[in-house]
Amino acid sequence: MLAAALAFLIGLLIGSFLNVCIYRWPRERSVIRPRSFCPACQHPIAWYDNVPVLSYLVLQGRCRHCRVSISLRYPLVELLTALFFFVAVFSYGPTIEALKWCLFSALLIGLVFSDLEERILPDQFTVGGTIAGILLAAAVPFQFGIVALLLPADWGPVWASVGEAVLGAGLSGGLLWLVGALYLKVRRREGLGFGDIKMVGMIGAFLGVQATLLTVVLGSILGSVLGLLYILITRKQASTYELPFGLFLGVAGLGVAFLRDPVLTALSRLAG
Repeated sequence: MLAAALAFLIGLLIGSFLNVCIYRWPRERSVIRPRSFCPACQHPIAWYDNVPVLSYLVLQGRCRHCRVSISLRYPLVELLTALFFFVAVFSYGPTIEALKWCLFSALLIGLVFSDLEERILPDQFTVGGTIAGILLAAAVPFQFGIVALLLPADWGPVWASVGEAVLGAGLSGGLLWLVGALYLKVRRREGLGFGDIKMVGMIGAFLGVQATLLTVVLGSILGSVLGLLYILITRKQASTYELPFGLFLGVAGLGVAFLRDPVLTALSRLAG
């Protein structure tokens, strides 16, 4: 429990850094310089006004200098990241597997809010995340995977796991690209951005083939239902409104990563 509590605190700090990435990467700015500043008045933010969540509460959600409202996204990203870090370490202990799911959750949270705000899925999250997922597959082998059934048994679980990550990234991203290409050919307009394809590739590197295909299906259902409801409620033009598909992919990916095993365990107990 102590390790999980520490992970929560680390998650708050990582969430604070994610907020910098979410704001700057879509605008092609450095996340190192300059130091944090208010987007409205450009005034640098002092360290005591940059404490995750707490500073937002103390300042009542407003900049100390210009009093312009601070987006609720800042404490929300920090709390969500801390929560998923806590759950990962609580579930797996202070292990490399917990680190894998902490990183995966941070990447998806960053992508969700980047897509929601700017309709951009930065390569730093998607391409960098794909590389990290493949490397972590060597340290945290997949328990089940299609590649393990195809490779010779003497290749061992590490190569099977890396192969599963590579296939998960390539096959899932390739299938989504094919769907987007067919949609473009039939409807004569783009239905999926290349960022969505790279995001699915990143998810595939972490989850493998089967879980990623499940993520795409769930994300598509969420996007169709919730997106349609949003369009109807806000009276947007359905033919021109750009749906943030990365938002729904991210929510589905987090759900599959953190809820799949508990759900399958519960179902097996009910079946037994």
